[in-house]
Amino acid sequence: MSLTPPLWHDRLEAGRDLGRQVAARIPLPQDALLLALPRGGVAVAVAMAAELHVPVRTWSVRKIADPAWPELAVGAIASGGVTVWRGAGGASREQQARRLGWLQRQEAELRRRQALYGDPAPADLQGKHLIVVDDGIATGMTVQAALLSLRQLQPASLTLAVPVLDRSVVVPLQPLIDHLVALAVVDGLRTVGEWYERFEQLQDQEVLALLAAQPVPRARS
Repeated sequence: MSLTPPLWHDRLEAGRDLGRQVAARIPLPQDALLLALPRGGVAVAVAMAAELHVPVRTWSVRKIADPAWPELAVGAIASGGVTVWRGAGGASREQQARRLGWLQRQEAELRRRQALYGDPAPADLQGKHLIVVDDGIATGMTVQAALLSLRQLQPASLTLAVPVLDRSVVVPLQPLIDHLVALAVVDGLRTVGEWYERFEQLQDQEVLALLAAQPVPRARS
């Protein structure tokens, strides 16, 4: 496969390719679960589910950014009180984000999404084989927050599956996961969207429709 973007028409195509790779590389116990990071990861995970016959749930996470520069994340939060910050000086970044209200807004949005999308209760994930899915990873902060929060739950295994990610995030994320399945590991990933011909931002109702339409898992041999 050429590593010149775009590689996929949309998230669904990427998800089908990714599902086949996961099936070929990772044993899938009966209690395996796809945990999609909303919103973009949901479309990828639902397409994977058709290949893997594994149910999809969501695990919400939020990046923290200066509203004047929304694409530049300074941190990320996830369930269980997990917060990660870009670079050194995390305490000062947290103080700034809290003083200016950025952190509180994202905490509220995290709670809203957890309720709306029906994120599973932490106790329901303990001892399970979890496959965390996103549509791509550039800086790695949001997925790092998600993995840290899931590690607290002591899953049987934790796999990260993504269509594309920046090579620089592989080493920092490896201690948090048991397996990594990525279709493209690239240098200098600028934006995830450039790897797709279509990369519309999904809305809440689209996420809910995807989750409702996911294929019914069947028993695997």
